[in-house]
Amino acid sequence: MNEEIPPATVRVFIALAPPDDAKDELERALLPAYEAYPRLRWNRVEDWHITLAFLGELPAETAPLLRQPLAELAAAHGPLRLSLRGAGHFDERVLWSGIEGDLEGLHRLNGEVRDVVRECGVTFEDRPLRPHLTLARARRADPGGVKEIAADLAGFDGRPWTTERLHLVASNIGRGPGPIHYRDIAAWEFTGAL
Repeated sequence: MNEEIPPATVRVFIALAPPDDAKDELERALLPAYEAYPRLRWNRVEDWHITLAFLGELPAETAPLLRQPLAELAAAHGPLRLSLRGAGHFDERVLWSGIEGDLEGLHRLNGEVRDVVRECGVTFEDRPLRPHLTLARARRADPGGVKEIAADLAGFDGRPWTTERLHLVASNIGRGPGPIHYRDIAAWEFTGAL
């Protein structure tokens, strides 16, 4: 019997995910870009997320230690009202949609999440939060399209939505030749007061 051996490490981040109808709205706005720029490495719509803390590669036994503290944080925290708006790029290679709405609350939640991670003894690169949702990446040898799409999407103004859950996510990056896939390790509803 050939059993799959679980990996010794897992690549982990903590994030928010827009609801399906908000993602569908942005996906419809992107349809011309999908057709015009098929060589971009487009992120799968079901994987779109707003990263609050990227923890990187962790020992497999570390991720479960985050479950209870993150569950408690979500239970104490109210949902946020956000929307997807406009677009931009990082270094002409990474295409993103911007985030609008309760940015003060988003930054506060970001700080609380990072405090929980530190209290659990997990070290990570503590970069400042730049609220965005990554849509695509250009290939190094073929960087065209990102600036043009960002300009075309500059006027995109998505409908407001409410965050539902805090997600602890694993990624398969670097674990094979296929596209990057994400899976929830766990997710917790925001049940605190608004």
